Amino acid sequence: MISAPMDTSDVLLLARAQFGLNIAFHILFPSLTIALGWILFYFRIRYARSGDPAWLATYKLWTKVFALSFAMGVVSGITMSFQFGTNWPGYMHKVGNIAGPLLAYEVLTAFFLEATFLGVMLFGMNRVPGWVHIFASAMVAIGTTVSAFWILALNSWMQTPAGHVMDGGQIIAGDWLQVIFNPSFPYRIIHMLLASGLTASFVVAGLSAWRLLRVGDDVSARKTLRTGLVLAAVLAPLQVWVGDLHGLNTLEHQPAKIAAMEAIWKTGKGVPLVLFAIPDDEKRRNDFSIEIPKGASWILKHDGEAELKGIDAFAPDVPPVAPVFFAFRVMVGMGVLMLLAAWGGVWATRRGMLPQRWMLWTFSAFTFAGWIATLAGWLVTEIGRQPWLVTGILRTADAAGGVSGAQLGASLTGYIITYTVMLLAYMVVLTHLAGKGAHA
Repeated sequence: MISAPMDTSDVLLLARAQFGLNIAFHILFPSLTIALGWILFYFRIRYARSGDPAWLATYKLWTKVFALSFAMGVVSGITMSFQFGTNWPGYMHKVGNIAGPLLAYEVLTAFFLEATFLGVMLFGMNRVPGWVHIFASAMVAIGTTVSAFWILALNSWMQTPAGHVMDGGQIIAGDWLQVIFNPSFPYRIIHMLLASGLTASFVVAGLSAWRLLRVGDDVSARKTLRTGLVLAAVLAPLQVWVGDLHGLNTLEHQPAKIAAMEAIWKTGKGVPLVLFAIPDDEKRRNDFSIEIPKGASWILKHDGEAELKGIDAFAPDVPPVAPVFFAFRVMVGMGVLMLLAAWGGVWATRRGMLPQRWMLWTFSAFTFAGWIATLAGWLVTEIGRQPWLVTGILRTADAAGGVSGAQLGASLTGYIITYTVMLLAYMVVLTHLAGKGAHA
């Protein structure tokens, strides 16, 4: 019996799932290393100024964590880049004249900077003058931030393209400053940097709490626990504020995404805020909805009677509502829990106090909370712009390549198995390092 060919929509879904898996796995590590580089620089400065061996031991331990995470990010990033040619050739053909240079700038100005000074940072402490080693640590931190700058510039341009012109069937840059500093870029880069800061601070606090659970007390672990909690307590409210500004920017430039995030099906005034519901994309309605009257209009327009556009205003070019709606609530919910955990932790560790064991278990459980919030946020960002790959310019379906469904299914299965094993191994190594503690 000859099986029927796979539907093109199924092939597209497989291609999106495979790339989504790759980018989801990859983003775990930059979301940690971007801010962890700066935390390492802080640890290095504290040791240089105090000469305290506890800070030296702390720096050496977290340098190992950074190096491992950096390596995982590089490996997964290379794998992901190949898919531009295999799964999405239409993307590079249409907008490669913009995407290519931005990706090249990231390699030339950031990756080489990180890779060069990372060697000095890892192996040069006893081989170069102290100021050189501190400088190398600073350059690694700067490199991670510059890398985020270029990647977010490209992704933001895909969300809110600007500064481009048509040249035949291709898009080229008419004004590089407008391309880079497109309407959503300032909000998205700050939002991402704060997300990385929260991710890194909870990893530092969580693994430090794990160490304290193992040994009862450890000078270095107590220092890093406090550092992580204080940093998170400062960054979490900033993230709430920036997230609100980012949402208002999205309402202006990507209103269909906002309609999906809030499950607003029909355009109207005095739109309620849906706290929870089960959106039905087929029937275009919310089931089991819990709402705050006029809440969405108040939050988004600061006017309870303001009009908000619903999904009906953008049909048929609308994103799937259910995944965007739920992912947004996971991101916000996790953010609130992280805020409460950080503030509670700062209070519990005041004056050098050691938290109770149940609080240490809580901090340990929140070790990778930043990853959950970051992944949920990226699902909102990427699914919320569908059916566009580059908003208003290139549809996702038009960029897909000719890879068969069978090939995509087989490779997707391979990726799932490989990445699951890699992630489990990574987490085992991290908890092992944390359990051993810091040693000078």
